[in-house]
Amino acid sequence: MMGQQRAAGPIRVAIVGPESSGKSTLARDWSRRLRELGMSAAWVEEYSRAYYADRPYVSSIADIEAIAAGQLAAEARAEEAGAGILLCDTTALTCKIWAEVAHGQASDALLALYRPRDYALTVLACPDIPWEPDPLRSHPAQRDWLLDLHRQELAREGIAAVELAGAHEARLARAMAALLPLLPA
Repeated sequence: MMGQQRAAGPIRVAIVGPESSGKSTLARDWSRRLRELGMSAAWVEEYSRAYYADRPYVSSIADIEAIAAGQLAAEARAEEAGAGILLCDTTALTCKIWAEVAHGQASDALLALYRPRDYALTVLACPDIPWEPDPLRSHPAQRDWLLDLHRQELAREGIAAVELAGAHEARLARAMAALLPLLPA
């Protein structure tokens, strides 16, 4: 579960999983819950939404590389703003899997941005909730397959992700319990 966390930096949490598995809802509500408890937490939103806000949805390797770089830049901005806990609504892992599924492989430039050990905690959202259509989603029938791709990649990297399934409150409670040991005393 633990990655290689920089001692002076924030606690980085990777929230990953297939499309329409509740990642954004979890990140939003988790950050709110932490702030209600007096903690400095930031929801680092999924950058692909901002990237495609003013352009047509096209999936090229260059687009995926730009999205991975933008996601990391958003994390850096949240860190500079002083957040003690970064809840990262997807990471370059999603971009790596996206490139492999859509284009057969991830580019060297994308792989250079893929740093799964930057996160002290990785949570994997399971697609056991209803599919919600969205212009950036394209695999409604393959969510379990995509979940397995995430599991395989995390295992290959030696990352023991905490899987989140079930109702939203149960997911949030499990996420909070997984984060608790990482918080300063």
